[in-house]
Amino acid sequence: MEDNMLRSAQRRITNMSAQLGKRVTNNHVLSAQKRTKVLTVESMNPHVRLMEYAVRGPIVAKAGQIEKELKEGKSYPFTEVIKANIGDCHATGQKPLTFLRQVVALCTYPELLNDPKFPTDAKQRAELILSDCKGRSIGSYSESAGVEIIRKHIAGYISKRDGGVPCDYNDVFVSTGASDGIKTILKLLMTGESGNKRAGVMIPIPQYPLYSATNSEYNAYQINYYLDEDNNWGLNIEELRRALNEARPNCIPRALVVINPGNPTGQVLTRKNIEDIIKFAHEERLFLLADEVYQDNIYAKGSAFHSFKKCLAELGPDYADQELASFMSTSKGYMGECGFRGGYCEAVNLDPDVKVQLMKSISAKLCPTVSGQTAMDVVVNPPQPGEPSFELFDKEKQVVLGTLKKKAEMVTSIFNSIEGVQCNVVQGAMYSFPRIFLSEKAIQEAQRRGQEPDAFYCYELLEQTGICVVPGSGFGQIPGTFHFRMTILPPLEKVQGVLERFKDFHLKFTEKYR
Repeated sequence: MEDNMLRSAQRRITNMSAQLGKRVTNNHVLSAQKRTKVLTVESMNPHVRLMEYAVRGPIVAKAGQIEKELKEGKSYPFTEVIKANIGDCHATGQKPLTFLRQVVALCTYPELLNDPKFPTDAKQRAELILSDCKGRSIGSYSESAGVEIIRKHIAGYISKRDGGVPCDYNDVFVSTGASDGIKTILKLLMTGESGNKRAGVMIPIPQYPLYSATNSEYNAYQINYYLDEDNNWGLNIEELRRALNEARPNCIPRALVVINPGNPTGQVLTRKNIEDIIKFAHEERLFLLADEVYQDNIYAKGSAFHSFKKCLAELGPDYADQELASFMSTSKGYMGECGFRGGYCEAVNLDPDVKVQLMKSISAKLCPTVSGQTAMDVVVNPPQPGEPSFELFDKEKQVVLGTLKKKAEMVTSIFNSIEGVQCNVVQGAMYSFPRIFLSEKAIQEAQRRGQEPDAFYCYELLEQTGICVVPGSGFGQIPGTFHFRMTILPPLEKVQGVLERFKDFHLKFTEKYR
């Protein structure tokens, strides 16, 4: 009897195990069927989803695809793609500055300090930087705000640039390109609220897409103010006031962004204009962000760079409490060292408690790249007259800036010689932003294809000529007007060829859609 009871119990256990196993298997199958990715386009941060960055947008991806197809032997009406979409100087053929690369090389591989081929002034600068790096290595973390001696050199550069206006190196932090510094300051200005409690940030239209992308990412309310194309992309104070007043019901206005010299528009603000902007920002209690990364790129006769910092200081004590953050980069100017990602921000007149929070925010990122800081050190502490490297450094610098000036004049002249194209004088920076007049037929064809009219035009330009430019709709423009941004960076002889190809394309496009 006991044997029967034991066998019965064993059968029950076997049956229960089989049923349990079946349920577990079924549950796994159901789980596998129901499970989706934790992160989907629908579930991801919606503010990131809204971000757009036209400079590296779909048309640039198409240009990359065409480049690959050309290498694979596919036939196009051209043999190469000319990427005139982005301010990447070295990618378009500009040569690195000898002295800058020597100092970076010495800091990267200090054994070269014993090499007699390197000039003494390059070695002295490298020694100075290395002596302020932990372990005498740029491979070590620096202070979060940057290597102290480099920040002191930046402060000296700013003070010299501004005719002796003092600069405290404690107001300076080095950043991973100017973009990182800009985003750091904008992040401080956010309210953390939604709806009409969001921070409002005034940006110029046309604008550099970093600003619209960051506004989307940070859930800020974008306040567009339009530059005056008929007045060489001038900045009108009444337009600032209009934009601000219209935005007030929708947000809490916190900041005003100014890009000088302009990107994508290439204008250079006058001193009087800058003073009026500062007065407006002070009156309206707006934090000023001055994007001045093109301060060395001035070409037009009668144009000159005036820093917001200097103009603010010289306005006197009535404006001494105006908050201002100014930005500079190694990527532009005559250096064009985009890949090093060197930049800095000088933030003045901050509340002391806010400054503590700024330093905390920076420290969470550990530090900017120290090789980029080294490159920035050369920009702010270049060879001086009488030093071994001065003549070569100055020659290389002037060749770059002189060639850019010639290209700025050439681009303006040739664009304005073409029927249906209108281009303001490229006073500074690295871009032209011509207006194109499109027929109703061309606009309708763009709509049929589901494209913005200027995007349609730029796609056709790319596919017919290999010239890659960025549609004006990626930067913003007055509704009903159409533009594109083209860099002036390719070599002089190549720019001339690009403009000839453009002219031929434009005339054929105009005839086709007349």
